[in-house]
Amino acid sequence: MEKEVLVRVESLSKKFCKSLKKSLRYGAQDLFGVVIGKRPTHRLRKDEFWALQDINFELRRGECLGLIGHNGAGKSTLLKILNGLINPDEGKVIIHGKVGALIELGAGFNPVLTGRENIYNNGAVLGFTKKEIDSKLQAIIDFAELQEFIDMPVQNYSSGMKVRLGFAVAAQMEPDVLIIDEVLAVGDIGFVLKCFTKIDKLLPRTALIFVSHNMPMVSRICTSVILLDKGQITFSGTDVGKAIDLHHMKFGNQSKNVVFNDKKIEILSCQIMNSKNQDLDRPLLEWNDDLIIALSMRDSSKNTKNITFTIYDKEQRPVALLEPIMYKNKIASKSSNVQLQITHENLKLSKGLYSLNLIITDFETKQPYLRVNSISTFQIEHESEIWPSFYLETHSKPL
Repeated sequence: MEKEVLVRVESLSKKFCKSLKKSLRYGAQDLFGVVIGKRPTHRLRKDEFWALQDINFELRRGECLGLIGHNGAGKSTLLKILNGLINPDEGKVIIHGKVGALIELGAGFNPVLTGRENIYNNGAVLGFTKKEIDSKLQAIIDFAELQEFIDMPVQNYSSGMKVRLGFAVAAQMEPDVLIIDEVLAVGDIGFVLKCFTKIDKLLPRTALIFVSHNMPMVSRICTSVILLDKGQITFSGTDVGKAIDLHHMKFGNQSKNVVFNDKKIEILSCQIMNSKNQDLDRPLLEWNDDLIIALSMRDSSKNTKNITFTIYDKEQRPVALLEPIMYKNKIASKSSNVQLQITHENLKLSKGLYSLNLIITDFETKQPYLRVNSISTFQIEHESEIWPSFYLETHSKPL
């Protein structure tokens, strides 16, 4: 059977005004218009802008919707509307069942009350009785790992402790709809893994809306994704990998950054030789192509050196290290040019953007001569829209 729809958003729009004075005046005009029965205008007035415009989606029990987009794209505004904190200017939101939300660090907590008292407050807001909260109290405390501090005022909690308590309340109460904003980024890795395990158990009975700038987290738990840009939906669907790829494409190339240079080596150029296009800013390779790097530099030292390239993905995580190349400049002078070609065959990186970091060190002492981040950026093309960085070939045979 098709699972029930718990969240339905229809033609949702919200506008704000950049000027506080004009915002107050427009608000008074709109309120007066409602009193006399005048319908609000769709037209933007001076200094107004659409924070959200014509948003539509449905979310069923057992589904996790990821909301992604750069800062200011409209994610927080949408969450506040879904949580009932602000009203839309147009459209409507229909939510069935109890709603739990973690949309801001410490939101919903009374700082002068203890952790235990806040558990009862939050549970009551979610619609649970004291008896129901009593039955879940110890599980909440144990999950949050706050046994020693549960009777301490929340204002004395660290940011990580607030996240642990907030998530424990929201998760252990098992609401029908759970909204999680970026707060998990504050927790330590052990607690984040614990949260993911809990989300996996909750998801069959819950509709989850997850907002994050951490794309590995999004790919880990989301069954569908909405990509927002300037308040509008630019992608909506179940192809999570494609949504993440489109999100990263908006940020363009990483600029080259020289981190360290002892002036003995000067990089003249670093290029991908076998690019499928002529765009030197973003060379294009296909999956399984060779990666051929042409490095030109000026070296004034005779010492034997190691040249090492590290490949970083779109999240700026190191995903691969190319085997170091050893070389020695036989004729050392300020005008001595060195030309090298470094090749890695059959590159298995999946579709997306990648960058190269370069470090040149002394072969004997390991002391660095030069380190450059994002010395070159390249793009991998493939028909498969996947998030993991490596797409590895497989072969099968009957056993």
